[in-house]
Amino acid sequence: MLSNSRFVPIAIMRLPWVPMLLVLTIGSFGALTLYSVAGGPWALKHLFRMLMLLGMAIFISRLKPRLFRDLTYPIYGSLIVALIAVQLFGSVRNGARSWFNLGLFEFQPSEPMKPVLVLALASFYASVPAKYMRSFHAVWPAVLIMLLPTLLILIQPDLGTALLLVFSSLTIMFMAGLPLRLFLIGGIAVGAALPAIYNYALLPHQRDRVSIFLNPEQDPLGTGYHIIQSKIAIGSGGLFGKGFLHGSQSHLHFLPEPETDFIVPAMMEELGLVGLSFLMICFFLLFRWGMNVAGASNDRFSKLTAIGLIMTIFFYFAINMLMVTGLAPVVGIPLPLFSHGGSAMLTTMLCIGILMSIDRENRGFGREL
Repeated sequence: MLSNSRFVPIAIMRLPWVPMLLVLTIGSFGALTLYSVAGGPWALKHLFRMLMLLGMAIFISRLKPRLFRDLTYPIYGSLIVALIAVQLFGSVRNGARSWFNLGLFEFQPSEPMKPVLVLALASFYASVPAKYMRSFHAVWPAVLIMLLPTLLILIQPDLGTALLLVFSSLTIMFMAGLPLRLFLIGGIAVGAALPAIYNYALLPHQRDRVSIFLNPEQDPLGTGYHIIQSKIAIGSGGLFGKGFLHGSQSHLHFLPEPETDFIVPAMMEELGLVGLSFLMICFFLLFRWGMNVAGASNDRFSKLTAIGLIMTIFFYFAINMLMVTGLAPVVGIPLPLFSHGGSAMLTTMLCIGILMSIDRENRGFGREL
């Protein structure tokens, strides 16, 4: 009996097909939805970007995890400089000064900071001996690493990205083994400070988003408009939806931003709960793969990195789902791989590429590089 390797090159067989097929499935489903709500050019651009960045992820997967660890702090420092520079020379979009306009494309430093922050924290905790994990020396450097980019991004202002950085950082700090009491004390302190944060730290439009999401009907034509139209689209889809190309909320332009932040309600109006269930299954399989990669990792850096990266994608997913259903304020977080948007897809593909590199090392293929 002939081996499959006689017909298929070994390099092809050893590609991480599970995450690649899941990425292609989610991205193609997103392109199908974009074709319905925005037209062919949007769908083609989405597909081209997905394939190009998937190629980048495959290239990253061929690199050894230790290379990421060696380059983490120089790249982290460069991105901190870029976050400072974007406040001086950046372009403003949707009220936030977050972008460099480089002519052929735009660059948002906060996006690559998401996986790089994960790498920086994982690298730090990989170097901390277990006996020091309950000391203050295991806390303050990590807090400083997290706060520097978070504060710079809040200044832009970009609350959604700042929240993602905090959630991912806290996940790594918890999984690294910091005492639970620190998180409980921190949670109580943040809860006590919430009134002051709401009144003095948030901008007026951010306060409006927080106050209105519990009762969007207070301002149906203003701040609450997004959530109301999103709920109408979701409810009108029912179990099986109205059918492909028959979504009235998006086609009649009642649903705002159906190509990006609110693409899930647009899809659900046409394909219903069945379409959402298929999408969620694909994402949960991707999350399961990422956690399996973390579980199979032997060294501390790879394990913490894998957990942090897959949780970064999960927080994208969770915040967007909560946002479009009215269970969280609108913070401008797209659904990774599914929504139209190059920055979010770049971040997701960077995460997946590094995860595939760790997976390759776990399977013993890294020796051949």
